[in-house]
Amino acid sequence: MVIAPDCLLLQRMNNPKRYLITSALPYANGLKHIGHLAGAYLPADIYVRYLKAQKRDVVFVCGSDEHGTAIPIQATKEGTTARAIIDKYHPVMAQNFKDLGIAFDIYHRTSDPIHHSTAQEFFTRLNDNGDLEIKETEQYFDEEANSFLADRYIRGTCPNCGYTNAYGDQCENCGKSLSPDELINPVSTLSGKAPVKRTTKHWYLPLNRHEDFLRNWILKEHASDWRSTVVGQCKSWIDGGLQARAVTRDLDWGISLPDSVEGGKGKVLYVWFDAPIGYISATKQWALDNGKDWRPYWEDKETQLVHFIGKDNIVFHCIIFPVMLKLHGNILPDNVPANEFLNLEGDKMSTSRNWKLEMQDYIDDFINKENGGSQMADVLRYYLTLIAPETKDSEFTWKGFQEANNSELVSIFGNFVNRALVLMHKLCKGKVPPLHADLLTDLDKTTIAEFQATKEKVESLLEQYKFRDALFEVINLARTGNQYMQKKEPWIVAKQTTENGQLTVDAQQSIDNTLHICLQLCANLAVLINPFLPFTARKICYLLKVVDKMLDWENAGKIKLLSVGYSLRAPELLFRKIEDSEISYQLEKLQASIVDREASDVNKEKIMEEEKKSETSNLKPEIVFDDFAKIDLRVGTIVSAEKVEKADKLLKLSVDLGFETRTIVSGIALHFTPEEIIGKQVTVVVNLAPRKMRGIESNGMILMAEDNAGKLYFIKPEEAIDRGSTVS
Repeated sequence: MVIAPDCLLLQRMNNPKRYLITSALPYANGLKHIGHLAGAYLPADIYVRYLKAQKRDVVFVCGSDEHGTAIPIQATKEGTTARAIIDKYHPVMAQNFKDLGIAFDIYHRTSDPIHHSTAQEFFTRLNDNGDLEIKETEQYFDEEANSFLADRYIRGTCPNCGYTNAYGDQCENCGKSLSPDELINPVSTLSGKAPVKRTTKHWYLPLNRHEDFLRNWILKEHASDWRSTVVGQCKSWIDGGLQARAVTRDLDWGISLPDSVEGGKGKVLYVWFDAPIGYISATKQWALDNGKDWRPYWEDKETQLVHFIGKDNIVFHCIIFPVMLKLHGNILPDNVPANEFLNLEGDKMSTSRNWKLEMQDYIDDFINKENGGSQMADVLRYYLTLIAPETKDSEFTWKGFQEANNSELVSIFGNFVNRALVLMHKLCKGKVPPLHADLLTDLDKTTIAEFQATKEKVESLLEQYKFRDALFEVINLARTGNQYMQKKEPWIVAKQTTENGQLTVDAQQSIDNTLHICLQLCANLAVLINPFLPFTARKICYLLKVVDKMLDWENAGKIKLLSVGYSLRAPELLFRKIEDSEISYQLEKLQASIVDREASDVNKEKIMEEEKKSETSNLKPEIVFDDFAKIDLRVGTIVSAEKVEKADKLLKLSVDLGFETRTIVSGIALHFTPEEIIGKQVTVVVNLAPRKMRGIESNGMILMAEDNAGKLYFIKPEEAIDRGSTVS
């Protein structure tokens, strides 16, 4: 096992005053899969549990990212509003994390008012200090949807790998970060049409001003202690020349620029700028909830800040956000242990292709369905840590999951704890036997020495964020326990009896020593496994009849965690075997999901074809000329307009028809403001029977046209003509 150089260990062991640990904020646009769990949340939770077991001052923050374009995109898919989407998925994600043992100190949300004010203040300070630039640039615009397009609303061919469905900000096939201008044959996801370029004004963060700072901070100060994949990606970005990056967008979903910002009306903060500030606002809310001061966690250099992310977030957390923090006067991250990607059964996990294992699916199939299902949460935590993509992409397979559980958790870890308790009840009357120190064998002493040695190895590896290797050492201690028990064979020693059938003194003392060491090893396993498998650690505490305080890290490596003569509970299995039928079911379910997705895509294409046909064929019933001749259409001018009380869609209009002025109630309030339509000429059906709407009598109807996107247009003369003119 490779241990870090002394200087690095000393740096890590200097015990900062406090720690602030963050996990990447997940988009609240749908359920998250185990690739997300393995990348940013499970390793962070392991590290936090380790630090808290050492009684260090730690705050672990996360929350839902609720302003990305993924939110309104999902809202469109589900036929609802962006607000409804985030309110739907935020609590589900929070519960998923809880069910799988991810113990955030706060799981916040970026729609919260404290986040809006924090992000606006952050922007204002940078803007007032001259740290931002204002530029007029050409950006993609969808003429049919009449909207500027955020990067996620643009798709095209990736210039790096040729994938034809890459987004304007990233290719999901090769993982390369992109800009819309790099896409080949870009199209708008709103209309399916090729967008055009239009001029717009935005605020930019000039990253090019900070290349020297980043080069020194990352490539010199952290070149040796950050993961090589992280440093390598940062070096590639810096060497390629950093460009100014927009911090605002033309969108209607997001955090509005402060009113004090001149020219900021209609602009929102770009999500990559807004989201990481969510770590700060979450810390503020945690502090308010707990009567603490949030400032030291972001302003005191004796705080150690660590970001846990996936590799697709490296540029944001290692280059962009550190520049923002530096300009704002905050501390910089001490480390950013980014993980690679986790694949599934030989292919990359993809929500769009339905090739995924969602956390909710695992919870439904393995936790909610069985009594004491929390142990199955630990099985997933174990396997994901065992295959953690710390330095390269790794793969989840259901057979591997079964093998890890049955061959390691059941046969090694669980088996040792169970055998120790069974033999204690059988050979020591259910109580912790004494340790006869003067009779310890070399094997006894070597095994006891492994307690402390394992603690030191695990500690060193966790300080280096090598969670997979650290877990191996804990399981290896259980393996050592099994080997020790096999060599000592207390069940054989128990056959050494006197003529009257009583155990010999030597035999009893040998059994006492063996089982005392085994039981103390069980207690050590509980302490050491706690950061990785918290439900299992507490189950062991229950069986050993000790309080959870025993899980404090200072107890690891000790031989006197259990008192001699103390009665312990009857053994219970820590883990169950996973049957072949369960694995077959999961594999069939995964394949079926792909088939369902393909069938769904085919159905969507058919529906779209039918809709296109209906656009031309779904006409109203035929009428004769005399029917049409009954309609009296006149040109009028809107002279006043106001909103109707308690009616979001209605405007009350006064329309001058030349021969009289009519009151007409029209359902156009969601499309036009009263101010913008005063003076417009319109076509009015003047012989329509009066109708009361919200207590107002409407005398006529304004004719409107509606396009495929639902946008309304007035039907009016090409040029201004006399009011009251007949339309025929």
